[in-house]
Parts: sequence; C-alpha cells; structure tokens
Amino acid sequence: MKQTTNAIVMIRPVAFRMNEQTAVNNYYQKVLDGLLPSTVNAKAQQEFDDFVEKLRAVGVDVTVIDDTLETDTPDSIFPNNWVSFHENGDVALYPMFAENRRQERREDILDTLEDKGFVISNIIDYTSAEEDGFFLEGTGSLLLDRANAKAYCALSPRADEELFIEFCEDFDYAPVIFEAFQTVDGERKLIYHTNVMMCLGETFAVICADCIDDKKERKMVLDNLKADKKEIILITEAQVNNFAGNMLEVKGTNDKKYIVMSASAHQSLTPKQIAQLEGHAEILSSSLDTIEACGGGSARCMMAEVFLPRS
Repeated sequence: MKQTTNAIVMIRPVAFRMNEQTAVNNYYQKVLDGLLPSTVNAKAQQEFDDFVEKLRAVGVDVTVIDDTLETDTPDSIFPNNWVSFHENGDVALYPMFAENRRQERREDILDTLEDKGFVISNIIDYTSAEEDGFFLEGTGSLLLDRANAKAYCALSPRADEELFIEFCEDFDYAPVIFEAFQTVDGERKLIYHTNVMMCLGETFAVICADCIDDKKERKMVLDNLKADKKEIILITEAQVNNFAGNMLEVKGTNDKKYIVMSASAHQSLTPKQIAQLEGHAEILSSSLDTIEACGGGSARCMMAEVFLPRS
C-alpha cells in the first residue's frame, strides 16, 4: 500500500466562518473581532486559492470543488473529516459531531472523481452512528499508516473507540489507541482530532509526545512508530498550537515528495526540526491564518487524499 498520493480533493469555501457548533470542543478556534463575515470568507478564499496554486505548481493533482450556498456548511473547507478514499476502490463516509457538518457529505463530489477516471467500487457508510451520538471524523480522527496497516487514534468526543475498532476491522488496520490532551485555561482537555498533534509520512512521523499524558500510552505509540522505522520528529504543545502537527506528505511531478503545512506551522519549527523534515521531503507552506483562526484546522485538514485506482 502506498502512503502518499499525488491526488487530493479540496473544497473551496463560499460561506466560511467560525462554526459555533464545533467550537465547543475545538479549542483552536478563535473569533476574529471586527471582521464582517463576508471579509472572513473573502480572506479564506484568497488563502485557499493561493494554497491550491502552490500545490498545482509543483504537480499535485488537485480537484477543486466549490461549496454550495444551499447548505449552511461553514467548515466544508475540511473535507478529510467526512470521507476517505482507498487503494482498493473503497470510499468511507464518516459520522460527524456537528450537525451542520453532516451536510458537507455530497454524492456529486464522488461523481466528479469518477468523471476524472477514478474508480469507486464500494462505499462503506458509518454515518448512521450519528443517530446514536457516536462519531469518527475521518482522517482527522484516525491517522492511517497505509504502508504498515496501522491506524492511530486519539480518542475524543469526535473519535469513538468502538467505531474506530470497527473501521480497523473493515479495512484491515491494526488499531493504536491513546488519549491526547492540550492545556485550556489551566486544565488538560482532550484534543479533538488526532491529526492536530501528529502526522505520518512515508519515512517519518511528527508527533507531540507531550500531549499523551499517560506514560505507558506514550511509550506504546512511540514504540509502534520506531518498529516501523519512522524517524520521530518531536514537536511541542506550543508548536501544536501553531498547527505544526497538521502536516501532510504528498507527491508532485515525477513522484517528488512534499511535506505540506501552513506558514504558521513552518515558522514555529526550529532549524533542527526543519532539517529533519527536509531529510525526507521538500517543505511546501502557505499562509492559512484566517482559516486556522476561524476553522481551528489547517493544511492537512483541507486535503482529502485520493488513493482510488484509475480506470
């Protein structure tokens, strides 16, 4: 199984704003005072367009889909939470914590991919779990080491353990389960998505081990990464707050690898960390300040990787 792909889907926002329904447990979101909603959306669109341009310039195959005004979907810019695409032609659809995020799931997006020559052979739908109040938000909640058939998951209100295990059984992944925390107003609270504090590349892993408060769990996670010969690049909680955990490795022209992140993530890294990362792939960063502040997500969340076979 490949760990990285050249193809990604990105959703261009039309009514981006801070989603009040996700702010209850996404402590990275901020209210940008004094900005009109239209200004926030225009800034987000500019950041989005600049980001897509940079990805395409290095040969990443980006399918851009416009969000629709028919639904109130302020977080549609983060498609990796509701869908994942797999090498055997499977597509997984995930149950979402916020009610207004459930409308992000759109069949026409799958149709667009099929029109581009991608083959979808099977849809595995976990969304009925929403009715019972259980959630698993795609590759936000679960980090897939596709090459080593392992899935990492930091449990949270948006990552249910039983659902995660069901996913692992369906897709033949070995589950690696733990809890990750951040300090909010002096209290340790669960981090809402695993991909905020951790990133898995082909030959490296970026992780904030300090977020895993339980020493046994921390050792277990690090041991799993070491067993798969990944270079472990440790980041701090302060760097997590700058979205340094929210990176993604993709392929450009001639399968050249890039580690994609936001400008704030890039700026938060030390020279040593940058050198470690550059030992694996070239860094590509883009300013996502508005999207990060209002959305509480960053570069990785904006890219849904497409591993589907092509016809």
